[in-house]
Amino acid sequence: MSAPSEGSAEILHQPEPVEGRLLRNVCGLFVTGVTVITSGEEGRSEGTTVNSFTSVSLDPPLVLFCLHKASRLRTVIDEAGSFVVNFLAGPQEPLARAFAGKDTAAVKDVPHHHSAEGMPVLSEALAFLACRLENEFDGGDHTIFVGRVVELGVPREHQEPLIFFRGSLGALEEEPRGAHPIFDG
Repeated sequence: MSAPSEGSAEILHQPEPVEGRLLRNVCGLFVTGVTVITSGEEGRSEGTTVNSFTSVSLDPPLVLFCLHKASRLRTVIDEAGSFVVNFLAGPQEPLARAFAGKDTAAVKDVPHHHSAEGMPVLSEALAFLACRLENEFDGGDHTIFVGRVVELGVPREHQEPLIFFRGSLGALEEEPRGAHPIFDG
């Protein structure tokens, strides 16, 4: 690591090989939303908290997320061939924590319903995307799942999302200071 120069803030610089802990800390500076990925059938529905989610394509409608290879949800998704991305709202931090780690909550124990194709949807989610598994790729210690969106829903209006930043969960401010609209054009 490089030493900070005189009069400057502390600077972190690490050439290869990059340490996993430092990579996690740096990636934690990128604000993400928080999701719970659910999959399975009524008798065997599982879920886990994930923040490595992004849209891939609008045509066809594709999204992806990354899941640690040791996650028990991997097998459930592979068997079901489908999954749901449930976007969490600000007040749902306890739900995010319940589905994080090894001893996670069971889908059957939280309010949920089923998508048109029978996938488990968390009823109080900010929004959801029900997906058919399109492909999966090796991503080091994670598997990258790509899904085709077959159904979507926004059950409740005017909620702020739950976000993850610097290793902490929190609600997004309703009107962040200094916010400027983003124009797509």
